[in-house]
Amino acid sequence: MASRTRQRTGPAGLTARLVVVVYLFLLVAWPVSVVVQRAFDPVGQPGGVGALWERLSAPDAVYAFYLTLTVAFWAVVVNTIFGVGISLLLVRQRFRGRRALSVLVDLPMSVSPVVVGLALVLTYSTGLGWFGSILSETGVRIIGSTPGLIMATAFVSLPLVIREVVPVLEEVGTDAEVAARSLGANARQTFWRITLPTIKWAVVYGVVLSAARAIGEYGAVRIVSRGAEFNGETATLLIQNEYQAFDEAAAYAAAFVLVMAALLALVVVTVVRPQEGSES
Repeated sequence: MASRTRQRTGPAGLTARLVVVVYLFLLVAWPVSVVVQRAFDPVGQPGGVGALWERLSAPDAVYAFYLTLTVAFWAVVVNTIFGVGISLLLVRQRFRGRRALSVLVDLPMSVSPVVVGLALVLTYSTGLGWFGSILSETGVRIIGSTPGLIMATAFVSLPLVIREVVPVLEEVGTDAEVAARSLGANARQTFWRITLPTIKWAVVYGVVLSAARAIGEYGAVRIVSRGAEFNGETATLLIQNEYQAFDEAAAYAAAFVLVMAALLALVVVTVVRPQEGSES
């Protein structure tokens, strides 16, 4: 134990720490800090909190953030419900094709979001998608509308809840659930009183990660959305549009909000993680 401690605090260990800190500073901390600094002090334009608030309260920015929160909310709701259900299916059931289903769940993590958006367009668009043509006959439009944005966002963030809940279910086992059923509890009572309290912090952790991923999604929504002002423009698309229109101050202001949302998610998961460990 003593030799390991000396190795960690020796010159090699300090050098390794320094390299990691410098790497993270140059790759993450510095670029993000520049965005925050430019949000309050854009080059050639008024700066300060008042100017930042004025840019964020512009009608197009309000629309973009409202649409982003709407899409993220429903995507997280869908992923939470189906994520917990799929987790229970993968852990508590044994069936043919279980491993294939587990691999399929991880597919959104390995496929580019742009490919996801293209796949949704080919499936649900009125002109190209067979299923989309059928829906259009009933007056339902997926691509270029809010439902399409929700589907794209839910797709890319699907595994986050599942991959947090599955390890907890595997760790706690089924003893408490079997005991509850033996005492006369039905499936619904067992889930609400035994299973859900056991996995609640894993669910919260997955929900926070899923929300952060949904708010910052760009690639998939860029393909399925019209991406125009007041017409499918989410916060990430707002940043792109404003930057391309040379309104860099507005782009920095929107980016600042997304940075703050990401930092808030990190704070939440940092607080939740120890509680999850103590609960399990």
